[in-house]
Amino acid sequence: MTQPARNTPEKAAKQSVIDIDKLSLTFETNDGPVHALSDIDLKVDEGDFVSFIGPSGCGKTTLLRVIADLEQPTGGSISVNGLTPHEARLKRAYGYVFQAAALYPWRTIENNIALPLEIMGLSKVEQQQRIAKNMELVNLAGFEKKFPWQLSGGMQQRASIARALSVEPDLLLMDEPFGALDEIVRDHLNDQLHQLWAKTNKTVVFVTHSIPEAVYLSTKIVVLCPRPGRIYDVIESNLPRERTLDLRESPEFLKIAQRVREGLKAGHSYDD
Repeated sequence: MTQPARNTPEKAAKQSVIDIDKLSLTFETNDGPVHALSDIDLKVDEGDFVSFIGPSGCGKTTLLRVIADLEQPTGGSISVNGLTPHEARLKRAYGYVFQAAALYPWRTIENNIALPLEIMGLSKVEQQQRIAKNMELVNLAGFEKKFPWQLSGGMQQRASIARALSVEPDLLLMDEPFGALDEIVRDHLNDQLHQLWAKTNKTVVFVTHSIPEAVYLSTKIVVLCPRPGRIYDVIESNLPRERTLDLRESPEFLKIAQRVREGLKAGHSYDD
């Protein structure tokens, strides 16, 4: 007797980490309302690397801050791991990397990374274990006793990433962390960040102004346009998971970059 076929999918469906539905945000100012975000629909799945790209004023950082519970939407809904952003923040469900490294100059690198762990009340042993693990992940082992001013800008940002990872979040939110660095350092850190993502399988949401950076790092690129901030295009990347910087010369890479470029041009009037 023939056994009935089993419904065994080749690949388990990814779990949704961020769900955004019809989200809007309006700031009330003395000059009247400012519509920062409008009608945002977006899903970010477990293990995705999602980049927000768009011109200044399109709401990239504002949307990231809404996810992080640093701004409150005025319409629509958002969940992070099935929780409200506020609940997710209290559970330390995400780590946040700012545009500047924001390291305390009077604390050594290891003590900067330890700061959130001290606040969490972890034992000294647990703190040292997490510091060592995450400094190794960002290739800063051996620099534990250095002060921020003794490190280059790129190394400071890597320390900032290690601090964000130290709380062991499933989600990493990054607000244009390499924007102030020169192109050579930026390329190097892009490569290191991609390797870090591949090792940890974190879900990453990343803000950038750079088309090559967005295409190289991402599994999904969200193109935003301004006035008010809204999503113009969502581009699923078909590039291989294992990448090197040489990939940026490939036809597949250039095709995605061209779609991003066209989306930015179509979604924004440079005559405004």
